[in-house]
Amino acid sequence: MAEKAAKKSPKGAFSAEERAAMKDLARERKRVATEAELEKEVLAAIAKLPEPDRGMAKRLHTIIKAAAPELTSKTWYGMPAYAKDDKVVCFFKPASKFKQRYSTFGFEEKAKLDEGNMWVTSFALTGLTPAEEKKISALVKKAAR
Repeated sequence: MAEKAAKKSPKGAFSAEERAAMKDLARERKRVATEAELEKEVLAAIAKLPEPDRGMAKRLHTIIKAAAPELTSKTWYGMPAYAKDDKVVCFFKPASKFKQRYSTFGFEEKAKLDEGNMWVTSFALTGLTPAEEKKISALVKKAAR
């Protein structure tokens, strides 16, 4: 009984998954790594993902590297991310990381996607067809400018 009570969080507290992601971010900010080491970390993070997240993350990695080779691969809160001038441009948030029903491909403020007063900054992903891949490639090219 005490074990169950210990696992419950007070309202507004962070989940175990959120706390783990914050620890990942703290570790990521402290390290000094070469681009090759950062790339290895991203590929290792992708390899640890369960399917279908792993397959989508692998495919996204390939699309992003082809569309914007100038972006640096890195982990961000333990998730695959791609940066310019050390600022995250786009990222993949696997559904499995926070026990959500869909994965997310998103853009951060560094992305140049502004369109008037409102624009999309993230997309729910349940799979990748050639149509989504084409759209993602175009968005990444635009975001990396």
